Amino acid sequence: MKFQKSIFALLLAAVALPTLANDIVPGAKQSAPILLKGGTLHTASQGVLENSDLLMVDGKIAAIGSNLTAPADAKVIDVTGKHLYPGLIALANQLGLIEIEAVRATDDTNEVTDTNPDLRARIAYNADSEVIPTVRANGFSYSLVYPKGSALMGQSSLMQLDAWNWQDATVADGVGLHINWPSASVAGNWWNKKKAEDLAKENAKRLQQVKDYFVQAKAYVDAEAAGLNKGVDSRWQAMIPVFKGERPLFVHADDIRQIKQAMLLAKEYQLKLVIVGGRDSWRMADELAAAKVAVIFTAPYGIPERDDEANNTAFKTPALLQKAGVQFALSLDGYWDTRNVVFGAGQAISYGLTPEQALASVTINAATIAGVESQIGSLDVGKAASVVVSDGDIFDYLTHKIRYMWIDGRAVDLNNRNQQLHDKYKQRPAG
Repeated sequence: MKFQKSIFALLLAAVALPTLANDIVPGAKQSAPILLKGGTLHTASQGVLENSDLLMVDGKIAAIGSNLTAPADAKVIDVTGKHLYPGLIALANQLGLIEIEAVRATDDTNEVTDTNPDLRARIAYNADSEVIPTVRANGFSYSLVYPKGSALMGQSSLMQLDAWNWQDATVADGVGLHINWPSASVAGNWWNKKKAEDLAKENAKRLQQVKDYFVQAKAYVDAEAAGLNKGVDSRWQAMIPVFKGERPLFVHADDIRQIKQAMLLAKEYQLKLVIVGGRDSWRMADELAAAKVAVIFTAPYGIPERDDEANNTAFKTPALLQKAGVQFALSLDGYWDTRNVVFGAGQAISYGLTPEQALASVTINAATIAGVESQIGSLDVGKAASVVVSDGDIFDYLTHKIRYMWIDGRAVDLNNRNQQLHDKYKQRPAG
């Protein structure tokens, strides 16, 4: 029976092999200036600029203004009536780490041990994934990918989404150390019918394990600083930037009890904390703002967790975080569905966010959380020429139509598997 299962798995992997690489050629390095004329610029930093021009030179935004003069060798593109945005940024997902969920050979999202703080997501990133072009086509130019796991999962990497390989794709490595926080719930369910007191004991045991990992790591870091270590433990060596405050702690937690536990740990060790998930973040938004804890909210389409919650709680959460002064970004913790984050931001506009705030949640806020706000995240002179042009409002299903994209001034081919299938079946004979 085991032999038959192994053969079946190999056959599935063989069938999947043709889907593991797309044939879209990454854009060539910018060789001549590009002037975009007459568009509506949604800058994410200076508001909305009507009837404005944007000049890209050598992969950077060189000028923004009205009636800019095109350099002699510039390519001029009329974008009158169209909307220009910074390349969108999707935080905390597995894009490029998994291709087909049912085929284990295409899933490189996690390791098997509990302590992997030295693990770097970029090493497993597949720049040829068929999924990536489908995400780009909705306006996303960057993705923060992280390894999954059961405790200390590893380090996330910010990747640009038009590359030959993971080396070309890497924008920033070691962005944050990701931790899967232990459950705090004592409510059983159909697959786990243990008593509340038994669940509480399990939760306490797992929480103590996480605390013990930090005790071990801190002891190693202190010994390293004192020159007492006799060898190198790559796991705890990777924790040095965390304890120095140079690498944030990205804690994956939804329950308010988990979030509070994580905040206590961060306070104890003076760590820079980011909450990923944050389903209950609205319940303690003022506390998060006061502690300067950022949130990557991954449930823009979430359903109520409790019977007494309003059915639009998840939809209103971004506005509640904004009102409290919490720095937040919107995301979806998956891979292929990452493309829908842009519409999650649009939905949040209907529940209290302004269009500018919604844009910030997938651009400059995300860039700030990832520590790259000086490079990307807004349309500003000197920043990367990563620009998206849409026929209409990028957050509106009806008018969203990405016409052009540049990453570092390189023109991106927006063709993708979804579009190919759409074009194919438009030609299917009737009847």
